[in-house]
Amino acid sequence: MANEENIIIPHIEENIPLPAGATEAFPELTPKQELDARARTITLLAELNGTPLIPTAANIEQAKEIATQMVSDPKHRPEYKNYPNETLAYLAGMVTQMNVALVDDLAEFKMYVVNKLIHEIEHASDAKSRLTALKALGEVDGVDAFKKRSEVTVKVQSIEEVEKELLNTLSSIKSKAIDVEAKDVTPKK
Repeated sequence: MANEENIIIPHIEENIPLPAGATEAFPELTPKQELDARARTITLLAELNGTPLIPTAANIEQAKEIATQMVSDPKHRPEYKNYPNETLAYLAGMVTQMNVALVDDLAEFKMYVVNKLIHEIEHASDAKSRLTALKALGEVDGVDAFKKRSEVTVKVQSIEEVEKELLNTLSSIKSKAIDVEAKDVTPKK
């Protein structure tokens, strides 16, 4: 009976609607985020159960079709629940590999562009071509030779200093104010 004195009951708010299920409570995900989450779950469950995920030729073909749909129509949202685990695992691998390959390809392409611009700068026959290549090189992300930069200085003051500065500013504005007499300028009938 001594334990009853130590029981803590949390305050529970009333009239708060609860989601109908976990699906409703889950945040909205992009197709890639949903695929990644499903693939991680599928892989984890396969590892826990000791069952390998081996896609068949049909699973691979199905994954390729889904990937083609996703690439051709970025707004397309596949119904992942309609596909077997092997298809989803293979599709997730394809998407991940494609993203990595794309990033590597873009980095290589950027390096190629930079190298070609440097070559043009060094081997251009006239000054106009050299300047055009230099300008293009200066605009490459990472080089940013022509990027406008702004500097912000932060001044830390006590509340008393801020009040004093505000009062000085207000009094200087008040002394510069011009008295103007308002006149009625409505047309007479």
